[in-house]
Parts: sequence; C-alpha cells; structure tokens
Amino acid sequence: MRAPSLRLGERMAAAAIAGGLSYLEVTWTSDRPGVLVERLRRSFPHAQIGAGTVMTRAAVGEAIAAGAQFLFSPHWDLSLLEMAIAAGVPMIPGALTPTEIIQAWQAGATAVKVFPISAVGGVQYVRSLQVPLGGIPLIPTGGVTQETAPAFFEAGAVAVGVSTGLFAPSDIAGENWSSVEARSRAWGEIHSC
Repeated sequence: MRAPSLRLGERMAAAAIAGGLSYLEVTWTSDRPGVLVERLRRSFPHAQIGAGTVMTRAAVGEAIAAGAQFLFSPHWDLSLLEMAIAAGVPMIPGALTPTEIIQAWQAGATAVKVFPISAVGGVQYVRSLQVPLGGIPLIPTGGVTQETAPAFFEAGAVAVGVSTGLFAPSDIAGENWSSVEARSRAWGEIHSC
C-alpha cells in the first residue's frame, strides 16, 4: 500500500480488509507511514500490518517503533536484517540472484522477496530457483498479476506481493473502494492471503 495521504491509506486498508485480505504492507514512501501503521494496527487488530520499502536503519527503527508486524525491503542489507531480528520482527529482504537469496536466508531472513520478478523472467525464474534453492521461501514481487499469480504459486512461491494490481491508481484517485474490495476478494480466491 503506497498511500498518498493518511486518510486515503486508512480507506485503502479498510477496503482491502473488507475484501478478505489479512496482510497489508504500508510502504515507507507513503504519507506519514509510521502514523499510518499505528492507526491501522488499532483499527484492524485482526490484520497483520507491516512496513515495506524500508531501506535504512532509521526506517527500520521507525517501523518497529510504530508497531509494524513484519518488514519488507527491496534489497538485502545485513544490518537491517540484524535490527529486525534483534527486535523480534520478521523481515523479508529483497534479492535477485541466487547468491543474494542464499545470503539473506542464511543470515536469518523469514523469507526472501524476489524483486523485480517481471524483469528477470517471471514465473520461469522462480521455477528455475526451486531446484537449487528449494527450501528457501520466496515471495516474488514487481509485476505479479492476477493472471500470473497462480503460476507463481505452482512454481513454489509461498506468497506474492502486489501493489497496482490491488490498488489501481484510478481507483485511489476516484476513491472507488468497492472496486478495491472486489479485487481484494479476487486476490484472496487465488491463494490464502
């Protein structure tokens, strides 16, 4: 969830949760992301609210202080992972190559975000990683669609990350929450979210 304002972020979350999703990531590029995480944790205690696009030690610290229940980063940085582990917060760092994926996993990552998946072969890339890295939980992001998501799960992904495929910019601009709710429901039917 990349929220342009606190008010829209709360509405985005409410629509997605009403549609059945239970894991939401607030990107650290959102408007006042720490405040949004705190508000969503209070408003939706049954949902898991995390922080994404955390790229610095300051962002990790702020996200943890705000109550983020999990963290995603677009890259692999040992110092960020160590901060999250020390705080007892699951972290999913981004990686692309087998070497990066293995290093992140061996350092204690909960899972590894394979990003940007659409730029490196999509489903076939995840499938190719399964033989040598089969025990590492992978979460492809960056171009996953409702049409390609089932194939990612068949290829061994444990989850997928989506943004515009759930929160279409036109729906957010027009505040079309019924559309966001309907897409959330459709995503939930693909795989347990």
